[in-house]
Amino acid sequence: MFFSHYPIIARESRLPLYLVSLGMHDCQPRVKRGTEYGFPQIFYCTKGRGKLCYDGMMTEIRAGMGFFIPASYPHEYYPAEKVWDLHWMIPGGYACDRLLSEMGFNKPVTFTLGSTSGLDKLFMNMHVSLQSDNIYGNLKSSAILYDFMIELDNAMNHLTSSSGTNPALKKCLEFIDTDYAGQITMDDLCDISHMSKQHICRLFRNCLGTRPMEYIAKRRIQAAKELLSGTELTVEDIADRTGFCTSSYFCKLFKRYEDMTPTQFRSSHELITDVSTVR
Repeated sequence: MFFSHYPIIARESRLPLYLVSLGMHDCQPRVKRGTEYGFPQIFYCTKGRGKLCYDGMMTEIRAGMGFFIPASYPHEYYPAEKVWDLHWMIPGGYACDRLLSEMGFNKPVTFTLGSTSGLDKLFMNMHVSLQSDNIYGNLKSSAILYDFMIELDNAMNHLTSSSGTNPALKKCLEFIDTDYAGQITMDDLCDISHMSKQHICRLFRNCLGTRPMEYIAKRRIQAAKELLSGTELTVEDIADRTGFCTSSYFCKLFKRYEDMTPTQFRSSHELITDVSTVR
């Protein structure tokens, strides 16, 4: 199977992220590029083996692997056997460089994927949008592209499985969601997930961009905000109900994360109950 799309870029150029090109080839031929190719490229392989060369190095790319090549970076890739199913995608947009940098794509990178099923689905959705709709197809595919990039980041960090969210992380989040008012420790998370502290910290950092204990604090703040806006409980009672050891510590963390005190938050979310005051 082979296809490639090079959509006309019009309104899409104003988007923070849009699709420049998309394609796949189940018998990928040899490609050699110098500095003249001014677009970043993302590839992933679903079948067979091939070779990637850059900076005098050669890397074998097998099924379940991918690679990134920055814009204007000399490189070459070619099949190592008869079948080499390679998917490629080229993103653009004023937020593209920032997003790629956040994913670690600021130099040539090869990576392994925890699963390609989610990527395959989103990739084919972009293909169908471009193939079936000449007017809005690229707008639709550009919307899907953001989901693709998130799925790629998750797959690179092995945060997804065939059933969705990483099972160990899911167990931790479910435990925190129901028991945030208690004194949760790292040992509790290890027991729930059957993972080491180092592995749990890596999962939280890669998937949520935060540490486990910081996530717990933010979950408690979330619950406190609901109580502040929806009840007349005192700050002290809310601190106790949401798992903070003292009201002063609760106020300190609330100020850090929300840039206001609990009292200020409550005041800003008070509802007008007396209709005579409404003008």
